[in-house]
Amino acid sequence: MKKITTETLLEISRWIEVELKDTHLLSFVIPNPDQKNNRGFKIWVNLAELHFCKLLTPQKIDKNFVELRFQKLNQESSFHSAFIENKEEKYGTESIFFTINKNEEPTFLHAYKKALEAVNVQNRKHILNLGINKGDEFELIQQLLDSPTFDKIIFSGVDHSSSALSYARERFPKDNLQFYKKDINSIKALALKKADLIISIGTLQSPSINYKLFLMSLVQEHLTYDGAFILGFPNSRWIDGELIYGAKAPNYPYSEMSLLYNDVIFAKKYLQQKKFRVTITGREYIFLTATRIGI
Repeated sequence: MKKITTETLLEISRWIEVELKDTHLLSFVIPNPDQKNNRGFKIWVNLAELHFCKLLTPQKIDKNFVELRFQKLNQESSFHSAFIENKEEKYGTESIFFTINKNEEPTFLHAYKKALEAVNVQNRKHILNLGINKGDEFELIQQLLDSPTFDKIIFSGVDHSSSALSYARERFPKDNLQFYKKDINSIKALALKKADLIISIGTLQSPSINYKLFLMSLVQEHLTYDGAFILGFPNSRWIDGELIYGAKAPNYPYSEMSLLYNDVIFAKKYLQQKKFRVTITGREYIFLTATRIGI
């Protein structure tokens, strides 16, 4: 078993890359991160992620050394690449995506919570979520607010997955939560009352949506004048249940974020033109939060 002592991070990374070609579980020994001036565990967690691995529970050898194990992720186990014949159920209850709970990912939770606080979610009257799936975005709002405040807000969730919406209805049986099966391109057909908060996380970048025109229509036709936006743009991939940093672009073997930033900056500039105050936060998910200036 290899013992790492004075090797540079570049040398270690190159060694890991070579070894992982022939094994799915790589074990090696490192200086104890608890001791001063040794590399901390954060470095090894990041290194595992960059090599598409999961860091398993470290084993202490003695006070000076610790054994680490990198388990290679199954890159075929991803909803991004999974084939599902019924396109409406790509994110349904039988999909890999359905097993994911973004609210249990620290970086997502932190950024989404801050966005909800920035728009004063407790004062909103009608919240519309586009691409609601099983309702995780509503769940966090419920956790943040007391019951009387939550029960006063009208929640509307739109999605095209029948199975996910059935699950959401059972999860939130209260009368102030309504779920609608609809392709969000056809949202006008629902004739919903304008919302004073629109949330859409990881949905507007779908190839089936004309992103720029659709975003403009949301502002002009579906948001009240004093309304707010929370838009989430994935800067990550889910692989074998792990959230891996970095957007995957077509024709690139590595993370390339030009398309992501193009969408984020378009929304920022357009909403600023419409007199919104806009902030951009987050990491694995980039959050754009917009509120009316002077409101």
